[in-house]
Amino acid sequence: MNILIFGTGGVGGYFGGKLAQAGFNVTLIARGKHLEAIKKNGLEVESINGDFKVKPKLATDSLAEVPTPDLVILGVKSWQIQKVAKQLKPVISTETMVLPLQNGANNVEELLEILPNQNVLAGLCHLISFVERPGKIKHVSFEPRITFGEIDNSNSERIQSLKTIFDKAKITNLNPENIQLEIWKKFLFIATISGLGGLTRVSIDKIREGEYLYDLLLKTAREIKLVANAKGIPLAEEHLEKAFEIIQNQSQGTTASTQRDIMAGRPSELENFNGFIVKEAQKLGIATPVNKMIYECLLPMEKEARNT
Repeated sequence: MNILIFGTGGVGGYFGGKLAQAGFNVTLIARGKHLEAIKKNGLEVESINGDFKVKPKLATDSLAEVPTPDLVILGVKSWQIQKVAKQLKPVISTETMVLPLQNGANNVEELLEILPNQNVLAGLCHLISFVERPGKIKHVSFEPRITFGEIDNSNSERIQSLKTIFDKAKITNLNPENIQLEIWKKFLFIATISGLGGLTRVSIDKIREGEYLYDLLLKTAREIKLVANAKGIPLAEEHLEKAFEIIQNQSQGTTASTQRDIMAGRPSELENFNGFIVKEAQKLGIATPVNKMIYECLLPMEKEARNT
């Protein structure tokens, strides 16, 4: 099994490291000093579940060096998906599985605009980790989990095979009855906190402590649920309540990765989060004033980040 990890950041680095540790032929796509460090010393993972270090079969920044992969795990940001898909198209086979783990609700749709349907799976992950320094990934929160499935939710042979791979690598995994619902459940949480976090520039605990800001969080989430339901996704009140349980349980100082990108002046997933909701709502004839306010207020910063 040739496994390609495209993007060796917090997500790709952790899961790629676990797969390499289990003995699979893993290729890591990385760049710059991070790539140099991995080539020289291997990939180091510091985790709340135990530290480890691996030497992948190959670490490179060039797809020309990569053997035809059986599985591609996308560890890039959601706004990079289509660019990466175009790069992958010439090197994958008809049998290659491409598994997106990004935050966002329409990653599968974006992949399907570039890649054949037969190559694309649906997925997401739960994990808080990041590149602490070149060559080192730090996992700080959540039991790492990959949730994955066929787009039509069928329990295919390749899905069963993929489960066996993740089991062997001791990666907690789930093949749900409705992968689209699972994607939107996570999207509901992450899109609710990310935009408002980027706008206020404070941690989740500071937002939830303020009555006005907490109300904005609730309104953001309810608008997301409206759009999901209009698209046929069975997001229910219980899912909204669960998202806010998670928000309430976030420790002091916690921020979302998209919020951190916005605050640092880096390109972010704003378009894939609040921007996506605003544009889908317009198509569906639904009012989403809070998401629109957040999106329009952050858009000038996003444009500036992408021009630098």
